[in-house]
Amino acid sequence: MIQMTRRGLMAMLPAAALAQAPAGGPPAKLKFRASKEIASSRISIGFETLDRKMFDPEKTYAHLAILGVKWARCQTGWARTETKKGEFDFAWLDSVVDSLLKIGIQPWFNLGYGNTLYTPGPVHESAVGWAPMNSDEARQAWVRYVAKAGERYAAKVKHWEIWNEPNVANFWQPEKPSPKGYVDLVKLTAPVLRKAVPGAVLIGGAFAGLQHYDYFEGCFEEGLTGLVDKISYHPYRQVPEDNYETDLGALRGIIDRYKPGMPVWQGENGAPSTNYSTGALRDFEWDEARQAKWLLRRLLTDLTLDVEVTSYFQTVDMVNYVWSSGQSGQTNSKGVLRGTVYTPKASYYALQNLCALYDSEAKRADLLLRVEGGSPDWEKKAVRTSTFVKGGYPLYAYWYPAVLQQGWPTKQARLTVWSGKAARLEKPVLVDLLTGDITTPTKVTRNGGIVTLEAMPVRDYPLVVTDAAAVSG
Repeated sequence: MIQMTRRGLMAMLPAAALAQAPAGGPPAKLKFRASKEIASSRISIGFETLDRKMFDPEKTYAHLAILGVKWARCQTGWARTETKKGEFDFAWLDSVVDSLLKIGIQPWFNLGYGNTLYTPGPVHESAVGWAPMNSDEARQAWVRYVAKAGERYAAKVKHWEIWNEPNVANFWQPEKPSPKGYVDLVKLTAPVLRKAVPGAVLIGGAFAGLQHYDYFEGCFEEGLTGLVDKISYHPYRQVPEDNYETDLGALRGIIDRYKPGMPVWQGENGAPSTNYSTGALRDFEWDEARQAKWLLRRLLTDLTLDVEVTSYFQTVDMVNYVWSSGQSGQTNSKGVLRGTVYTPKASYYALQNLCALYDSEAKRADLLLRVEGGSPDWEKKAVRTSTFVKGGYPLYAYWYPAVLQQGWPTKQARLTVWSGKAARLEKPVLVDLLTGDITTPTKVTRNGGIVTLEAMPVRDYPLVVTDAAAVSG
């Protein structure tokens, strides 16, 4: 496995990608922003699996403090908290919540899983995926646990997601997944949280994938949208953009028939950085550079499609990953930090760059961004674009949605942009979100408010044209 550092990213790029670097020295770098320096953002990091003690959170906080994310998805871990009937020890979760808040990151809770004290059958003590719905004792114990957790964190955590991926068999045991079964759990849980947490924001679904349409509509028919405030989903796919806008549109369309305008959260999505990882997307060839590119494409696509919060899974590689079937003996390498050593990967720096530019001050706007010209051997019309305005300056992002496992060398194209009075582009610069490099285009022409940039690189991950003033200091 190649371990990628920020400096090592430069060596990874082909010579053509560096053509616009100033002759007098290395390119300028995008300045990262600590999470405390950012007022708000829609970008979240996964902090899951501590219910299974999959990593040491103390070794992550220094890295997270300067990452720039503003949210962290945390699993509450009933089985880790109540190890004797009626006795609750939240000390481990207290430490997580307080440590994240201290560095400017707001935890949001995923509430689950089962507990072997009340749900016999799980192989592993964490009872991953086992629903407490098969006996009165289990249901009553669940309600008691939810009330205790809600009361304890009412002042610190307002966003609570109920269960995880109930539409797949591994996470809805011992029964088969069913919309009624899941909504019955939500009906049991939601009133308890509403009472215990004043102003609670409840998130339902946590659906695995985006193509289980019958299951989704079944949940809404059972009343899910009347019980929660937002719907979350986990859209794992090899190519982040493949049919994604269509599938997300279909989910939103179903939701709108029951509760128009209900917000959606992308609650869990990540890619491995190694081959032979366990978990989602394990069947494809991966390395640290591919993971970083995938991350940028997934999160920027979500921001562009007005997903209210988008969360990358996850903070650190999970060694000897625990499934519902117990310890796997394999590493789930989706972390932005390397397992065991807790050092940053290329994906960490890519996420740091994205957070620096795309906080909540960046507003999606319909600006002109046209990508054309170049060699005839690639499909210019397939280039993805994204346009935002931040602080009076445009953010024109573009990339080619290549299959990362196939490789895609840098191409060149002509960019035509126009923002009118919406945003200023007086001194164009190009920001590479993978490396953080800021370079100056060499062929720029103007015709009124239209700006044309010639011989611009097109890569298989997002590049951003903006004004130098937007990234100075």
